[in-house]
Amino acid sequence: MLIQERNINVTDTAARSWLFAPGDSARKMEKATAGAADIVIIDLEDAVAEDAKAGTRPIVAEFLHAHAAQRRRLWVRINPIQSAHALADLAAIMPAGPGGIMLPKPRGRADAELLHHYLTALEAAAGLSQGATKVILLVTETPESMLATGSYAGVPRVTAMSWGAEDLATALGAIDNRNADGSYEFTYQLARSLCLVGAASAGVSAIETIQGDFRDEAGLRRRVAEVRRAGFRGMLAIHPAQVDVINEAFTPSEAERASAQEIVDLFAANPGAGTIGHKGAMLDRPYLIRAQAVLALAASR
Repeated sequence: MLIQERNINVTDTAARSWLFAPGDSARKMEKATAGAADIVIIDLEDAVAEDAKAGTRPIVAEFLHAHAAQRRRLWVRINPIQSAHALADLAAIMPAGPGGIMLPKPRGRADAELLHHYLTALEAAAGLSQGATKVILLVTETPESMLATGSYAGVPRVTAMSWGAEDLATALGAIDNRNADGSYEFTYQLARSLCLVGAASAGVSAIETIQGDFRDEAGLRRRVAEVRRAGFRGMLAIHPAQVDVINEAFTPSEAERASAQEIVDLFAANPGAGTIGHKGAMLDRPYLIRAQAVLALAASR
């Protein structure tokens, strides 16, 4: 089900936590799948060494077949579409019917459309429903990607967009991507913002990038609160310990739901009003739209 209020969108997965698991470790894939992550992303890219990729594909395919009942939440990060590995990745895993594909390093709309065409052919060959395999894009990992974040509106299958700072730093020749206080340097803050704006333009969910220090729970709580306020709908995770914090943070609280319902009810009781006084403030239509989005998000959890 797709719940949409203008440019604010809740995807059919309503996924808050997107947990990576290396495709070459059956133990770690099992652990990730047994946990509370909304989506488990089985990784064939960064987590797998170059000379191990061919041997990892059948392991991932076998895992997907063995967990067919959970396919909807089992996604796979393939290698970049421009690499020598992408088609081999897809050919190996698509007969097992993953719920979705994470595409790293898309250079723009053409790469996402090419992936759509590949998936359409492979779904047909595997007897899968056309369009069943959804896509999340990692949209800021290369300079070309950064300049194309607004190009994905209307691309079939794309349901979410996320961003990355480490590959971008490497591509830019940066020594580091952090300021002295640990915050992201301007270029990487810009990458986050471009992902958010691009996702809103495409009408899909914006998903925050990873926090590398999985032991820093306090820092994770601060960060998820910040990015949720900004408009992100979920976050990537690298360790199961991060999942509960992320799920909690991206689920509207009872207080938020009650406040949003008050605003919706107030406008419903005054259908001709452009602005309404409420608790010492003047509320206009953007407040109503945001309140409706909170209720839609709460309903999807």
